[in-house]
Amino acid sequence: MRQKIHDARSRQNEGSGAELVLASTSPFRQSLLRAAGVGFRAEAPGVEEHVPPGLSPKQLARRLALLKAEAVAFRNPGALVIGSDQTAELDGALLRKPGSRAAARRQLEAMAGRSHWLHTAVALRRLSPPLRRVAVESIKLTMRRLTAREIEAYLDTDEWQGCAGSYRIEGRGILLFDSVRGDYHAIVGLPMLRLVRMLREAGVRLLG
Repeated sequence: MRQKIHDARSRQNEGSGAELVLASTSPFRQSLLRAAGVGFRAEAPGVEEHVPPGLSPKQLARRLALLKAEAVAFRNPGALVIGSDQTAELDGALLRKPGSRAAARRQLEAMAGRSHWLHTAVALRRLSPPLRRVAVESIKLTMRRLTAREIEAYLDTDEWQGCAGSYRIEGRGILLFDSVRGDYHAIVGLPMLRLVRMLREAGVRLLG
């Protein structure tokens, strides 16, 4: 029932005259839009995420967000599509999703007591009339100095699985950190303040 409600509300963006589609099945991104009262429907982008050579982590986030938005926009030419992607960076290098507990341990050991960056990109794409906007929010996160016991205890939660940087800050991962500088929504997966501005500029009426 809830999804049907959001499907209906996604067609009520009267200012833009376009259906609003989120190019993601992430429950975290969907929950952020719902909490803000934004009507939308979600659709999997169905694109392969690969890392082209020569791109910085920030550039990669931007490229993947636009790629996801465009994939869904081409299937829905009149829709206004939101795409988003996130990368993690330590010392200028991309932090990939760990494929094993040992890889997650190495990432946490490397980040402990140090700062790293999360880059969350959001893209807005429509084919007709054409619209193409992309922005990136970068967040600086500083981990506490972690003991080997603390690292193993966190790995036991299994939150590291499927997460670049080997933590989920919206869960018990928050216990690993000393400080976070930036938009919390962007950490969770969607920079809402930036996205709201982009939607308003595109003519979407969000209030009243």
